[in-house]
Amino acid sequence: MTFDQNENHHEDPHANDAAPYSGGDPYADYRTTDFPFTELVDLADRRLGAGVIAANDEFFAQRENLLLRERAVFDPEHFGHKGKIMDGWETRRRRGADAEHPFPAPDEHDWALIRLGAPGIIRGIVVDTAHFRGNYPQRVSVQATSVEGSPGPAELLADDVKWEEIVPPTPVRGHAANGFEITGGRRYTHVRLCQHPDGGIARLRVHGEVLPDPSWLATLGTFDLISVLNGGSYEDASDRFYSSPTQIILPGTSRKMDDGWENRRRRVRDTNDWVRFRLPAQGAVRAIEIDTAYLKGNSAGWIALQGRNGETGEWFEIIPRTRLQPDTLHRFPLRAQAIVTHVRLDASPDGGVARMRLHGSLTESGATELAHRYEESGA
Repeated sequence: MTFDQNENHHEDPHANDAAPYSGGDPYADYRTTDFPFTELVDLADRRLGAGVIAANDEFFAQRENLLLRERAVFDPEHFGHKGKIMDGWETRRRRGADAEHPFPAPDEHDWALIRLGAPGIIRGIVVDTAHFRGNYPQRVSVQATSVEGSPGPAELLADDVKWEEIVPPTPVRGHAANGFEITGGRRYTHVRLCQHPDGGIARLRVHGEVLPDPSWLATLGTFDLISVLNGGSYEDASDRFYSSPTQIILPGTSRKMDDGWENRRRRVRDTNDWVRFRLPAQGAVRAIEIDTAYLKGNSAGWIALQGRNGETGEWFEIIPRTRLQPDTLHRFPLRAQAIVTHVRLDASPDGGVARMRLHGSLTESGATELAHRYEESGA
């Protein structure tokens, strides 16, 4: 856990409650911390194909809310026929077996099954209890497994499926972002979020490193070498003021202006904004797409693309500084394939890019490296 465990007075089950909502900004007393792993891609991002495929109970609020991208909202006057309408996943109050045992048994809990949009190595988890002030779970735990294909709930819950506990039952705070750093290097496809014994959770984020199946990439042959789904990742950028550069390498097309990478207005002459990406392994790039969809008065004026082969390789030019049009898909076929492990996109002097795609295939060396990492992950 990232918050001090000494704050959790186990003799007081309400030690982690938030104060009742008293009006005004519902996030004014929200408790959070900067978690370093949140710079990594969210493997449970709905835009990557993630989904909450089952839950044992969702009486008050539906399980699908867990993966919504937006912050949870709270309307104190919003009630329905089942009670208070909450923006999250909320289960009913668990009861015991009979009048002599009104509380649930210690091992009873609620759960939700989440399919990761991009299987990979989990580095950190955020269980967000925003607006669940006195009705959050007393403890949460997270389990993970790796089951290839498209298994349904019955297959995932079968006796022969091995679930590994990556977060043991741990107290959490109400109306707060609760972060858990995960160690280990196994590749997972699904997680199971458990509430002990019951309660509400607003959002779930599962941050990590995508590790694609090498056999699938080999079958495709040519694919987007920088896509998050195929193991591409953002390493660093000059500016992240409006949005994360990771959005440049998301699948699909952007749907609105903030669905790409946009930096603040650059005021220092003779400088420019940039973002650096790492491919899943060494690749041969044959064609490139740069898309400025929905960026009209704030798209990058010019772009240039450089490549590097290896951590210490020299940077070389792939696309020279080229004028961009706003709200337009630009295509750049290369005369000679570029062998790279990293690329750097320069925006001059500043401005946004919605998507970038590097079409090509892994080299023989790159395919061997990725296959080795895949085997080491226990997949």
